[in-house]
Amino acid sequence: MKFVTKRIHAFLDYPVAIALMVLPFVLGLGSSNPLALQLSVATGIAAFILTLLTDHHLGAFKVVSYKMHLIVDFAVAVVFLLAPFVLSFEGIDMYYYLINGAAVLIVVSLHKPEIAAS
Repeated sequence: MKFVTKRIHAFLDYPVAIALMVLPFVLGLGSSNPLALQLSVATGIAAFILTLLTDHHLGAFKVVSYKMHLIVDFAVAVVFLLAPFVLSFEGIDMYYYLINGAAVLIVVSLHKPEIAAS
């Protein structure tokens, strides 16, 4: 049951990128390791730029294929799921990354393949 279309994904990208930049400050991330704050903010900035460059209706420059965008999203999910263990995040830092990593993995896995036009 895959229902996340390219259009839905595009609408999620900008708010998620902004949340990755803002939420670390709101939640006070970085208590177990300063990288918990820095990794999210850097990822948010990169996600915002990636969205601007992606070939979908909300992309401004359309130089990155949507397939490549999904690959990057998957890689970010894996990094977010591994970061708490590799970087010794604890408490809110750990939960933040595990929840976000799982959420991104779910969105990518629920991506509805596009039907190629003949």
